[in-house]
Amino acid sequence: MDIRGDHFSLFGLSPGFRLDLSELDSRYRDIQAQVHPDRFVNAGDAERRLSMQWATHANEAYQTLKKPLERAKYLLHLAGHDIQAESNTAMPTDFLMEQMEWREAVMEARAGGDHHELEHLHNRLRGDINDRYEELAELFDQGQPALATDRVRRLMFLEKLLYEIDDALASLED
Repeated sequence: MDIRGDHFSLFGLSPGFRLDLSELDSRYRDIQAQVHPDRFVNAGDAERRLSMQWATHANEAYQTLKKPLERAKYLLHLAGHDIQAESNTAMPTDFLMEQMEWREAVMEARAGGDHHELEHLHNRLRGDINDRYEELAELFDQGQPALATDRVRRLMFLEKLLYEIDDALASLED
């Protein structure tokens, strides 16, 4: 194992957006079993420190690869494409209009305490996000990182909106 390698190499996986998550889980557990700090309680300081570094690195790599949005960002980073999330917030007008419509619907449902409508919005948005992840996978398969970068930026907006819907649902349940 090489701590300087990419996350895919750490788990012995081929780089790509489409991953067998059960295989990732299995390989993560295997690595954690080898490097978990509890196994090095009686070791010297240097070995304990190295174990902690490996365990932390494996955990960070696992968290990145198991989440599709984070995995996509990481793949783009490996390919030398910066998504410029903080500095480039420009989006196509039709996408921004769609976002406004979604947000208005969420605000209305939240203000009206309409749990059923919020669940409906959640399910619709989750379906849309899943479709967009499939499109993103195809863009990665086709070697189109510029288009993939645009889709990742859009998905960042949509995932944030889904979180806001879930937050609204949780606040109604309290």
